[in-house]
Order: sequence, then C-alpha cells, then structure tokens
Amino acid sequence: MQPDPKQHPRVPLPVGYRQAIVTAITVLLGFSLLFLRFFNFELTGPWHLISGLTALLLTLAIILQMVALWRSLQVKDDDEAEYGHTLRWFLASVILLLLSLLGAFASVNL
Repeated sequence: MQPDPKQHPRVPLPVGYRQAIVTAITVLLGFSLLFLRFFNFELTGPWHLISGLTALLLTLAIILQMVALWRSLQVKDDDEAEYGHTLRWFLASVILLLLSLLGAFASVNL
C-alpha cells in the first residue's frame, strides 16, 4: 500500500501551545458571555437594526469560540496542521467579536 501524498507527517506542537490557546479562548469566551449579558439584557434604551445585527454577530462569535475551544481540547489538535485550523476558527471569532463591539458602540451612540 502506497502512502497518500495528501497526508503530511505528524508534527507535534511545542510544549505549552495548546494550554495557551485554551486559556486565550476561555478568557475571550468569558468576556463575550458577560458582554452578551450586558448588551442584550441590561442595556437600557430602544433597539435599532444595528442593535439586532450586533447581537447576532456576538452570538456567532460565541459559537465560533465554542467550536475553537472544542477543537483545541481534541487530542488530534496536538498536530501543527490541526492547530492551524483551530487558530483560524479562533481568529474568525475574534473578528466577529470586534465587529460586534463596534456595532454595540454605534448602537449606544444612536
């Protein structure tokens, strides 16, 4: 049986990388959940279209953070290629979170 050319040799991560990404994701997830609580349930004033879009972006960011956390806790994430995919999920969640923060700032100042 010949080796599959699409498969790459397994390269383990340096010590501490997985622990660092898990910590980063959980810190950001905690912030996101607290911000969701504040923005959706405790902020006074009327809601606008941008408020709804902000809540949707924030919810999507939280879902992506949970996916990234789930991926980072998998044994197969000790491989560099898998770790790279997890980092992309996390980066997407960070971008959505930043967009939702900008939207929240805009909706409060309306």
